[in-house]
Amino acid sequence: MIKVGISTSHSTPTYKYDSSVPTEPQFLDFIFHSYSDCNRNMDCEDGSAVHDVVSVLSSPNRDYLIRNNGNQVKITSLRGKKIGLYFSASWCGPCRRFTPELVEVYNGLSLKGDFEITFVSADEDDEMFKEYFSEMPWLAIPFSDSDTRDHLDELFRVSGIPHLVIIGENGKVLTDSGVEIIREYGVEGFPFTSERIKELKEQEEVAKREQSLRSILVSDSRDFVISANGMKVPISKLEGRLVGLYFSLSSYKLCVDFTSKLVDVYAKVKAMGESFEIVLISFDDDEESFNEGFGSMPCFALPFKDESCRKLARYFELSTVPTLVMIGPDGKTLHSNVVEAIEEYGIQAYPFTPAKFAELEEIEKAKQEAQTLESILVSGNRDYLIGKHGVKVPVSDLVGKNILLYFSAHWCSPCRAFLPKLTDAYHKIKAKDSGFEVIFISSDRDQTSFDDFFSEMPWLALPFGDERKESLSKMFKVQGIPKVVAIGPTGRTITTQARDLVADHGADAYPFTDERLQEIEAQYEMAKGWPDKLSHALHEEHELALTQHQIYKCDGCDEEGHAWAFSCEECDFDLHPKCALEDGKGTEDDAMDEEKPEEGWICDGKVCFKA
Repeated sequence: MIKVGISTSHSTPTYKYDSSVPTEPQFLDFIFHSYSDCNRNMDCEDGSAVHDVVSVLSSPNRDYLIRNNGNQVKITSLRGKKIGLYFSASWCGPCRRFTPELVEVYNGLSLKGDFEITFVSADEDDEMFKEYFSEMPWLAIPFSDSDTRDHLDELFRVSGIPHLVIIGENGKVLTDSGVEIIREYGVEGFPFTSERIKELKEQEEVAKREQSLRSILVSDSRDFVISANGMKVPISKLEGRLVGLYFSLSSYKLCVDFTSKLVDVYAKVKAMGESFEIVLISFDDDEESFNEGFGSMPCFALPFKDESCRKLARYFELSTVPTLVMIGPDGKTLHSNVVEAIEEYGIQAYPFTPAKFAELEEIEKAKQEAQTLESILVSGNRDYLIGKHGVKVPVSDLVGKNILLYFSAHWCSPCRAFLPKLTDAYHKIKAKDSGFEVIFISSDRDQTSFDDFFSEMPWLALPFGDERKESLSKMFKVQGIPKVVAIGPTGRTITTQARDLVADHGADAYPFTDERLQEIEAQYEMAKGWPDKLSHALHEEHELALTQHQIYKCDGCDEEGHAWAFSCEECDFDLHPKCALEDGKGTEDDAMDEEKPEEGWICDGKVCFKA
């Protein structure tokens, strides 16, 4: 997806990539996430405006559209038809991937004669426009008419491409989520009304209730799957067996890694004489990649770019690849994704039933109960960590202490941004608990990067390239960095979300237990309504600021205080809130907060906004 900014001061809109919508190899995330997004939008029928197609698409000097062979088509010939306005550009990768899908749907609807598409280009020059338009069998606004193209961008509030607006015969917008509808339903989405989308969704719900292997895998044009040698195998041959639907992308490393594990499990299950089959559902863009990936697996597959691939991704609400959906002998879904179970337990996860997963859960609980620091950090003769200058520190020296496992890397900008916060918390915690320690577990690409990053850290680390890193990442399901895992004095895991705790509360989150979090929440409740700053007779030199303290001595009543204090860091002066609020006076800023807002504004204590 590409963000667009519209300006009437230039010939074409200015676009920029939006990093929140990933490109390859994260492209599939964009596809899958778009399913949930379009479900929110595609039902909306915009009846707020009626557009006259002729006036919208024409200009004072032009009453025609063009085909890619240069022929002109009168705009008036579009009256009485449904029109798709296709906002796209040759330089946009998602557009180039979507256009073939749209061509397939367009050709499938061409015999109906009541649907036409008009290309609204965001290309930067006429040569790029012509090259891209040559792939399209429909009409287009001439590239030279930039005023009309800009006007259409503004009129239909185009905020990203590819973007497809469907206009009905009466001029009303049927949907501005045409891209999502085409991706999900293809030709079946026609005539693209909210009623049709509702009907298709209801059909899907019925299909889920009455699900069978045939209802999942058979399409109007196909009742078979294919083997690696190209043979067509009737889906009826798979009925009554346990079937795994393997959603994959052969060029994606996570899929490559998992495929080898899946092939191993498949071979072991078949050696046991079990009725278990796998059907590959590939998202590969080119047939060579598909054949290469399929050839490495002893399984069946849907044909390359089969229309059911995307439908099944939507049907099973895919959010990532690899995904392995298990279908039981009765055709019902046993599990929506057993990838993690196979990675963790291998053949032990078979036959992937609820009873088996309950058994594995009990095994996992027992493992967690028995977990010690040495059980997770010692592997063979690797029973040490390293400190500065490569000094070896035995893991046994850390037993009985609170530990943070810090998964990070120099190349990761969020990791570098988080490091100062963690370092600050480390020093503050260390001042109270000398036994506390952090262990850096690196995902750096080379020794030099590791050394440079580790030189900024005051704690310990696994040596670069240490084999224990892989097992720790698997154990704590590290799918992104930075990640911080808290291990308690018993060696058991306290939380795998310590990064958020450090980011939100710093050293105050220590020792990262549920009890400590409850204390923090109670402290915030306690402080509601207190001023951020106040002046006090006992310390007239400076204002006192509301700050968090675990333990301190009040300079007013000379008693111990906890949680909150009104403090002057410059003078090391602290007052218990009770002492401060009895005689203290809030600052002018605080007083202003209590004033009534201006007419037409509403203030909620944190922000004022127009009523």
